[in-house]
Amino acid sequence: MNRMELIAPCHFGLEAVLKREILDLGYEIARVEDGRVTFYGDAAAVCYANIFLRTAERILWKVGSFSAVTFEELFEGTKGLPWEDYIPKNGKFWVAKAASVKSRLFSPSDIQSIMKKAMVRRLEEHYHLERFPEDGAPYPVRVFLMKDEVTVGIDTSGVSLHKRGYREVSGKAPITETLAAALIMLTPWRKDRILVDPFCGSGTFPIEAAMMAADMAPGMNRSFTAEKWTHLIPKKLWYDAAEEAQDRIRDDIQVDIQGYDTDRSVIKIARRNAREAGVGHLIHFQERDVRELSHPKKYGFVITNPPYGERLEDKAALPELYQAFGKSFRKLDSWSAYMITSYEEAEKYFGRKADKNRKIYNGMLKTYFYQFQGPKPPGRGKNADMR
Repeated sequence: MNRMELIAPCHFGLEAVLKREILDLGYEIARVEDGRVTFYGDAAAVCYANIFLRTAERILWKVGSFSAVTFEELFEGTKGLPWEDYIPKNGKFWVAKAASVKSRLFSPSDIQSIMKKAMVRRLEEHYHLERFPEDGAPYPVRVFLMKDEVTVGIDTSGVSLHKRGYREVSGKAPITETLAAALIMLTPWRKDRILVDPFCGSGTFPIEAAMMAADMAPGMNRSFTAEKWTHLIPKKLWYDAAEEAQDRIRDDIQVDIQGYDTDRSVIKIARRNAREAGVGHLIHFQERDVRELSHPKKYGFVITNPPYGERLEDKAALPELYQAFGKSFRKLDSWSAYMITSYEEAEKYFGRKADKNRKIYNGMLKTYFYQFQGPKPPGRGKNADMR
């Protein structure tokens, strides 16, 4: 198992960002599909991908794939996979999630039940057991069916990778950490540029930006399911990855990252989250209305997740809110603004058509990432600000 395939699911529409991250870690891409990137790696890659990737939702160790249009084919295909190479005789195993798109087998509960029976049958024959204690390490299995092609992987992460460990409490309508990181990566923002989030809520955009600026690995303060798979991944590999993550931190840097919100209690939560993430000293949070959005310096960035008005009673306030946002932003004549929202009249009330507009699914919610680009600072090289 020196060379394996690893599957990294991500938000739909952000596959290119994750692909770039994986390449930057030094791994070879196998393929890019809607909502996931598959790459080649070794046991150490499981550790490094979980600890260092900012935009992946989890890391799956691919067990195999096969075609199935009947439940009998699903059973036989699952039974044919080498489960004994992964799961010891006391392992706890189950099909944690099944997803089906454009396939004749579409019932998640039936898929999960049949695959579990097939895994049991295979392991019974290999270990010569009639019952499994399942009191050892966990091996949660995830399966995707796409056009009758079944792809099976074991989840090495456990809790989703957007759970960095710093955000126990969130404000209203929080954006996930992985999505926030991906959206920042879609902008030309770098740590030597100003960043302001005027609707910061629990602080996710400023915190993720500060972690990037300090080169702080997103997974360094949490645990992973695969840490217990010592027969597959030696403990030393986890220690090496964690040690490298610690060595790379540069939290003595000078940055200008700010977060505003009108809710004092939410600002307290944002400050607490930033402290938990280890970047509280790098971010200035304050209780402030978007109408007071201003900054004395030029060429800064606004990156934000304004209210969407998902509830009917909130929608009435959105025109005035987006108008105020647009009016304040126009005073920052050399700045760029990036906002993610599902509000369909965002551009109308913001008062400007976006230079670029990217459709992104935030869970099941269709949103748009509007990009209002300002001028590049003078004296920068041709490649300094890739847009």
